[in-house]
Amino acid sequence: MADERVTALGYEFACLDDAILAQSEIKKIDYLKEHLDRGDADTVKALYDKAIDEKFFKAPVGIGFLSEMREYLIDTLDYSEDEVRAIPLYMFYDTTVDKKKAPAKAPAKKKEPVGILFVSIVLNIALIVAVIIMFWIAKNTEQPNILNYEEAITNRYAAWDQQLTEREAAVRQAERELGLD
Repeated sequence: MADERVTALGYEFACLDDAILAQSEIKKIDYLKEHLDRGDADTVKALYDKAIDEKFFKAPVGIGFLSEMREYLIDTLDYSEDEVRAIPLYMFYDTTVDKKKAPAKAPAKKKEPVGILFVSIVLNIALIVAVIIMFWIAKNTEQPNILNYEEAITNRYAAWDQQLTEREAAVRQAERELGLD
């Protein structure tokens, strides 16, 4: 499929994706032609401006439609050249253009990956330390929790058993002294 070319509305595209984009723009154009009231100058102008602002049309098919709309606004609906915005084109068409003379986009500042990595490592270490401290506190607290509930309950029952045994021994001692045996 490397050399296979696809056509749409008389335009030949180098790849299938561009042809699909053109086909979708053809559907938009057909819809607009069917539903647009060409007699209402304000509506046509508003649609033209919105199509430019929203970048509805990117393929040559859509750019051609915008060109037709522009000519219609100027020739038929009596707008002046200054009142109708120019159609913006967002790509180079001359492949022989010297890249040094072409307006270059400002290079996007890349964040320092080392700085982000360092911050990430420090935060992860802090979180690990916090989790370890939480487990240590949970393990060493007197209150029963998920980590020491069995030991806490066993100790509580052992203490009750010891108190009962001591009371029972004291009662028996008192009974012997009184001779109630």
